[in-house]
This record gives sequence, structure tokens and C-alpha cells, in this order.
Amino acid sequence: MVRLVVATSAGLNHIDVAECRRRGVAVANAGTVFSEDVADVAAGLMIDVFRKMSAACRYVRQGLWLTKGDYHLCSKFSLSPHNLSQFLISSMAATDEQSQNQNVPQVLLLKPPPAFALFGDEFFSSNKFRLLKAYESSLPLDQFLETNAEYIEAILSSGGASVTADILQQLPLVRLVVTTHAGLDHIDLAECRRRNIAVTNAGNIFSEDVADHAIGLLIDLLRKVSAADRYVRRGLWAANGDYPIGFKLESKRVGIVGLGQIGFEVAKRLESFGCCISYNSMKKKASVSFPFYSNVCELATNSDVLIICCALSEQTHHVINKEVLTALGKEGFIVNIARGSIINEQELVQCLVQGEISGAGLDVFENEPDIPGELFALDNVVLSPHSAIFTLETFRDLRELVVGNLEAFFSNKQLLSEVVYD
Repeated sequence: MVRLVVATSAGLNHIDVAECRRRGVAVANAGTVFSEDVADVAAGLMIDVFRKMSAACRYVRQGLWLTKGDYHLCSKFSLSPHNLSQFLISSMAATDEQSQNQNVPQVLLLKPPPAFALFGDEFFSSNKFRLLKAYESSLPLDQFLETNAEYIEAILSSGGASVTADILQQLPLVRLVVTTHAGLDHIDLAECRRRNIAVTNAGNIFSEDVADHAIGLLIDLLRKVSAADRYVRRGLWAANGDYPIGFKLESKRVGIVGLGQIGFEVAKRLESFGCCISYNSMKKKASVSFPFYSNVCELATNSDVLIICCALSEQTHHVINKEVLTALGKEGFIVNIARGSIINEQELVQCLVQGEISGAGLDVFENEPDIPGELFALDNVVLSPHSAIFTLETFRDLRELVVGNLEAFFSNKQLLSEVVYD
């Protein structure tokens, strides 16, 4: 008497379709109900593999970021890591010997850049200048600067090294500060302006990588990719059954805090997933049609997800606090790929532990690499070791930009990414 077989799956490999046809039995399946969810997970897994997100999350949770340093480089999709590694090595080798020339201008390097641990100490080498590495000297910094002040004409800031008014006052010949970061919160811009010192930063070369990472963190959060990865690796799928379900990305209301270049790249990607975008920024952008909120709390109230993309400043320090998180609500998620101190970390941890928000994807923290221990116990938190920019392709571009800025300066040419003072 059977006239209908209904399958809850899209596939029909578990049904004898030929026999159903012979008996005149109708067959119904799930159609395309699962298509968008499966596509989201496919995209999430691809980002996870290329950006090593689940592996990096395990690395952080095991306390290895604190004890062993930065996690491994990842890759974009355009060039193979092998070819890029060879490119970087050959580029450095070409200038290594020439950079030892003692007669070229000297550039102060206060701390070793992360790139040195990955590619060696000649990563930023050139025949146009020589790096003077303060961290290799046994002298106290003040004494080192006093001893070498007459030779230093530029400063390369990397690895979190601050360029303060005190340092600049000890180096009267300095006319250029080059930072490997996009943000400028570690440089005393007012003092640079007063002394007529040019400043260059990383420009927009990190924007695409950071935006990809933000989307990866968001999909990871909603679809519980890294948490499910740990579940499977522990053998719990076989022992305890299916992992808890996640949430759909399509139609999520995503509020972007800071619609600069990175925020704009995030918005572009989210549009392709069918998300509803709104934003908060220093001012309304005439070039975009997304709804604008001048108040971050109002943005949070009207969002399912907040993605933090703004620069760190006095105005944005702890701008994401308990009030904003409460406005986001118990079903809300937050992703931070900007700076740790933009969020009041203590209040965020409290909200996560008490279930005041649904989850967080964090690439940055207030006291890196020291992370609040409470976060390690939470499966609704994705932890990333400040690695949003850690791709081989971006390090290639960064080397070209940093070296290019310094060579242009010492050749009296136009700088490649000069910061325009407000």
C-alpha cells in the first residue's frame, strides 16, 4: 500500500529509486533546503584550511602562543607557498651581502620583527641602508641611542615597538619613521608632525587577509567549525553522537564597527553570503548605502553580529564594553580583528562566562600573548593568535613596501605609503 517515500536528506543513495519507480511509489527529498548551509560550511572549511584556524585555535588553547611565539604562516589562494618562500629567500640573498656596507645610512630597529623568526634577520635588508639593531646591544636603550644618534636617519618600527617622543628627542637626525603595521597607535604622531618627520605604514596590504580572517572567524563561530574539529579529534563523535547544531549565516544582521578599507572588504564578503550590513564609523560614508549608526550601542541593538574593524585611539579604547555587549544580546556574536583594547576584555569575558552573548571570535587581545584563562574553557569562543595578516603573500608585499619606502627616502624619491597628517 506504500505510495510515498519521504527522505530528510538531499541524497537518495539510501533509497531503491528503481524499485520505487517500478511500483509507482513517489519519492520526495530535501530539495535545495541544505544548499546554502552546506556552501557556507564549504567556504568555512576552505578558509580554515588555508588560514589554519582550527589548528591555530588549538595552539592558543594549549598555551603555546605564550611559550613558543607566533603560529605558522598561512596562505592565500593565488600563489603557492613554495614559490613564495623561494621568492623571499632569493630577494633577501640578493641584498644580504650589499647591506653589510658600513657607509650606507643607518635605520634604527628597536625590536625584532616577527618576519625575522620566519625568514631570518635579513628579511628587510637592502644595499641602500643598514639596520642598526638596538635589541642586540648590551647597552641600555638610552645609552645606545646616545652612542648612535649621529648615524641614525630613520626608524623601522615592528614587533610592537613604540616610537615615543622621548626616543625621537634623542635622535635629532631622524626624518622618517616606517612601521610595518597599518595602525599608528604605537607612534607619537604629534611629535613626528612637530619635528617634520615623515611616517609610512603598511597601507592597505593587510586589508584582504584581515577581511578573509574575519569571515573565517564568523563562519567558525556560527557553524562551530573549530569546536567540532576538537570534538571529532577527541573521539566524541563516535562515542556521543552528532555535535550540536550551529547557525545560518545568510540574513544575519552584521554591524561593522569602523568602515575603513578593512571594514569595507569585510562588508563586500558578507554581502555575497546574503548578510544585512550596517555600520558605525567616525562619519557617514557617502559612497555606501549601508545603514549608518553614529552610536555603537544602537548598532549593537540592531545587529546579530558585531565585527570590530576600527583603529585603536583614545576614542575607541574600550568602546566595546558591557553596555554594548548587553545591547548585542544573548543571541549575539562578536568578532575582533582590530586591536584587543578596543574591547573591554574583562567585561567581555564576564559576558561570555555568564551567557550574556552567544560567542566571540578573537584574533587580538589586550595583553598578548597572555589570554584570560576563562576563555580556554569556552567552546563558543574561537581564539586566533593575532595571525590575520600571517600569509606568505602578505609578507612578500610587506617586504617590498617597507624596503621600498626606505630606499625611496634615501634616494630622495616619493614615499610609497606616506601617512597624511590630519
